[in-house]
Amino acid sequence: MSAEVTRGFDAGATRYDLLVGLNPGYHQHLRRAAQALAELVPNARTLVDLGCGSGASTKALLGAFGDVVTIAGIDASGGMLDQARAKQWPAGVTFTQGRAGELASLLDEPVDGVLASYLFRNVPEGERDQVLADAFEALRPRGALVVLEYSVAGDARAARIWRAVCETVILPLATVTGGNHGLYRYLERSVLEFDSVPRFVRRLHATGFTEVESRTVPGWQQGILHVIRAGRPA
Repeated sequence: MSAEVTRGFDAGATRYDLLVGLNPGYHQHLRRAAQALAELVPNARTLVDLGCGSGASTKALLGAFGDVVTIAGIDASGGMLDQARAKQWPAGVTFTQGRAGELASLLDEPVDGVLASYLFRNVPEGERDQVLADAFEALRPRGALVVLEYSVAGDARAARIWRAVCETVILPLATVTGGNHGLYRYLERSVLEFDSVPRFVRRLHATGFTEVESRTVPGWQQGILHVIRAGRPA
C-alpha cells in the first residue's frame, strides 16, 4: 500500500465503520471469509488478520474460531488501528502497525492461518507476488490463506454494476457521512484495475500455494466479490 493510500485511510478512519456498516452484506461477507479459513485450519491457534483495518475482520475471525485463538491484527494505517484498539477484545488479540510484505519482521513464529480482507487491490501490482510470498513463508506447513477481494477484470457486466453502485450509492454516502470522498473514489478505481480472479489464482500457484479455490458471494456482489482459499503444503 502506498503512503498516499495509507494517508487516505488515516483520514477516513473515524467514519469508516459507519460507512461500511451501511452495506448490508459487509459483515456477512467477512464472516464468510473467516469461516472459510476455519474450514481449512479448524484447529488453528495462531492467526494473522492482514490489513485488519478497524477490526471488523478480526471480529469475524473470533466468531469463527472463538476466543482460544491468538490473532495478530496488522495494518499500515495508524488511524484505522486507533479505531480497532478503541474496541473491546480478548487478551489474545493484538494490533500492530506494519505493511503487507513485512510479516517476517513482525511475527515471532509461523502461524496457522492468514486472512486478508480487501487488502490485495491496495497492494501495487509489482509487489503482489512478494506479499504473497511473505504470507506463504509466515504460514506453518498445512497452514492456509484466505483472501476476500473485489475483482471485476474480464467481466464487463460485473464492472458495469460496480461502477453504477459506486456512483449512485457508495460515493454519495461517503459525501453525506464525511467519510473522505477521495478515498472511496480511489477504491472504485482500485477494484477496476485489480487482477482478474484467474490471474490472482496463478499468482498463488506460482508462490507455492496448493488446493487453491475461488468462490464468489451471492447477491448483487456476485461476480464482483470473491473468497479465495489456498493452502501451504506439508
